[in-house]
Amino acid sequence: MSSAASSPPVCLADHDRRARAALDANAIAYLDSVAGDGITHRANREGWDALRLWPRVLGPLAGSHTRTTLAGRELAHPILLGPVAHQRLFHPDGELASAVAASAQQAGFILSTLSNTPLERVAAAVVADADRGPLWFQLYFQHDRSHTLELVRRAEAAGFEALVVTVDAPVNGVRDLERQAGFRLPPGLAAANLAAPAAAPEGLAALLARAPTWAEVEWLLSQTRLPVFLKGILHPADARQAIGCGVHGLVVSNHGGRTLDGLPATAAALPAVVGAVEGRVPVLVDGGIRRGTDVLKALALGASAVLIGRPLAVGLASAGAQGVAHVLRLLRDEFEAALALSGAATPAGTSSGLLFP
Repeated sequence: MSSAASSPPVCLADHDRRARAALDANAIAYLDSVAGDGITHRANREGWDALRLWPRVLGPLAGSHTRTTLAGRELAHPILLGPVAHQRLFHPDGELASAVAASAQQAGFILSTLSNTPLERVAAAVVADADRGPLWFQLYFQHDRSHTLELVRRAEAAGFEALVVTVDAPVNGVRDLERQAGFRLPPGLAAANLAAPAAAPEGLAALLARAPTWAEVEWLLSQTRLPVFLKGILHPADARQAIGCGVHGLVVSNHGGRTLDGLPATAAALPAVVGAVEGRVPVLVDGGIRRGTDVLKALALGASAVLIGRPLAVGLASAGAQGVAHVLRLLRDEFEAALALSGAATPAGTSSGLLFP
């Protein structure tokens, strides 16, 4: 390992370098793959970079903190680990390490349907920790409602506290890097929450004929006692329709640039979704969050909290649970400093006035 990769990490970019020194080409292809020409993926990072902070000075900062409220619950900070599939590609402990790290850092954790570790085992590792953040389950609608409902009932029984339904991927994105690398799951790795391997590929027409619609969202809301968030909302009209269905929250997301290329940056789409929601439900955002200043900008645009995905993966590859915990700690510390330097004592004190017009 190079001296740069072995030096103590002080930012997310350091964890990224350490991760790449530890991973094989197959895992790196999965980590780096984006849809098409990567326009959406680049736009996410450029969107946060383009926003400029406009601080106020000499205001009172006594009692500053990073606590915030999300869906009626107080959080230590507004940073959650988003759903990342197949985490054992990055470390043998996979989702267990990430869940434990989130719990140690009082961060919310969202487990992917495509976890390599059964959802019951992940929940059992952290559910009794009184100081942990929210524990949510990311749900992909299955082709058969009975299979979807089985996942929901398992999540309820295991102690998950909300469902985060990904709605922006009825089919996989076209990812050149995965195809060029011949990406495959290594032997012994599988989607542990699904009872059987995925069926043989069908024609696109057959897949789309079974793609979920708003009717599936309404059905799910009628079937579960858990709050339901929709992840993958970019258009304000979809935000309004989701509210009309009775969902409990939204995640502004373009799937990290991994599904459809040419989409707007999440930073650009966020204000219109926040405006459409009019405060009726919380709005979260992901995509390109790499610094505490990005967290501050997201809150200034009206988000209640942010999700991180690739930073989770590189922290995991860098140093397992300790690496994920350190990624969260870095972002929280940077966010706390950014709050103070902007003149806001708490997350509740953020507003669009912190952004340069």
